[in-house]
Amino acid sequence: MPRQSFRLLPGLLAGLCLVAALPASAAKVYQWKDAQGVTHYTDAPPAGQEYKNRGQHEDTSKPAAPTAAKPVVNANCSNARSNLAVLEGTNPVGIDEDKDGKPDRNLSDSERANRTDLAHAQIKTYCEGGAVASGG
Repeated sequence: MPRQSFRLLPGLLAGLCLVAALPASAAKVYQWKDAQGVTHYTDAPPAGQEYKNRGQHEDTSKPAAPTAAKPVVNANCSNARSNLAVLEGTNPVGIDEDKDGKPDRNLSDSERANRTDLAHAQIKTYCEGGAVASGG
């Protein structure tokens, strides 16, 4: 019986070593270079320096700089302004009545005026402040 317990001992020791190593492998490790180009590994990120996070589940990065929030773009507003720019331009505006992807005819002057008025109304409805920025 003592012989069997000695056979289990190497496996048991290997398992204990593995369990003891787990907390060390989960720790955060930061890699960075100083002004002289010497690479350092520490458990805390260096202040004001670019570094790589070498932790097991962490992204490599440098300290995140605050970014300005992007303004939310209202698709209806963008479409209305784009339509207005086309309608106020000098080129003919084609209409695809049969939806085959090719214009079948051009807008008449009265249709163009009606759609221009509609685009202005849509800008008032969908764009903040109703400002009309005409590009052409």
